[in-house]
Amino acid sequence: MATQHWVGIDVSKAVLDVHVLPLGESWSVANDGRGIAALVKRVSSLPDALVILEATGGYQHEAAVELSRGGIAVAIVNPRQVKDFGRALGQLAKTDKISAEVLALFGERVRPEARFLSDSRQELLSALVQRRRQLLEMLTAEKNRLGMTRARVVQGEVRKHIQWLEKRLKDTDRQIDESIRESPLWRAKEDLLRSVPCIGPATTRTLLADLPELGHLNRKQISALVGVAPFARDSGTLRGRRSVWGGRAPVRAGLYMATLVGVRHNPTLRAHYQHLIAAGKCPKVALVACMRKLLVILNAILRTQTPWRELEPAGRQTSHSGLRLLAATP
Repeated sequence: MATQHWVGIDVSKAVLDVHVLPLGESWSVANDGRGIAALVKRVSSLPDALVILEATGGYQHEAAVELSRGGIAVAIVNPRQVKDFGRALGQLAKTDKISAEVLALFGERVRPEARFLSDSRQELLSALVQRRRQLLEMLTAEKNRLGMTRARVVQGEVRKHIQWLEKRLKDTDRQIDESIRESPLWRAKEDLLRSVPCIGPATTRTLLADLPELGHLNRKQISALVGVAPFARDSGTLRGRRSVWGGRAPVRAGLYMATLVGVRHNPTLRAHYQHLIAAGKCPKVALVACMRKLLVILNAILRTQTPWRELEPAGRQTSHSGLRLLAATP
């Protein structure tokens, strides 16, 4: 049986530092097309290799995609977990070479699963949705500046910039819509998601772009991935307050806005919210619980390919965490 190899790669903007266990080999390549090609060729010669990288703001993406295309298993892990792992080992020094070695050891001891990697079309949609968020942030900032400045010359410059940003926002919306329309799979997913009361185009775009795992994981996994799963803080006789943390902030923000609408217009979420408030939960806690319920519903809809139709009458037992999804009538 071939020996398993664990390949830790510390990623920076310009360099990829590599360490392989159990061989103990270390080397570096440039974080560009030529360097990554050399990396793929060398790692491909290692039998049963798993590459472990940290999520480092996108610098790891090209290497991860090319390694995956080369048939190599890739696990992208949370930097906080690796940092805590290194501290537990007593490794306090920090260099790129040491970080690569810790990543390889993390892979050997923890055995992380290979991560789902999106394709080029998915990356394009994600980049367009992210750019739309950036344009909205700039547009909001300029509108705030317009209300604060008194100099007419500056006001004119700000108004011109606002007009330019609004045009770019419309163009970006058009590009996003075209990308979705060109994909039969995305069109089908969009129709399923939009069938849920309170899910609009902005939330649908965010889910399609930033949560490709939706419909492929169970409800606990998808809740933890987004960051709406409550974690216990208990020790001995102490029973700490449950809280949510981590996850994908853009998806969580989109779910929050959709839930604000849902607790008013979606019968399932409204009933759940009112039940939690009547049980003494504060509004913010109740909203987060409804966010999780909405996410579980959306996950079930995509997993079963069944659009939202009707809910069970009040007081009856239902499936899908309180939801019975009825198949569309021909």
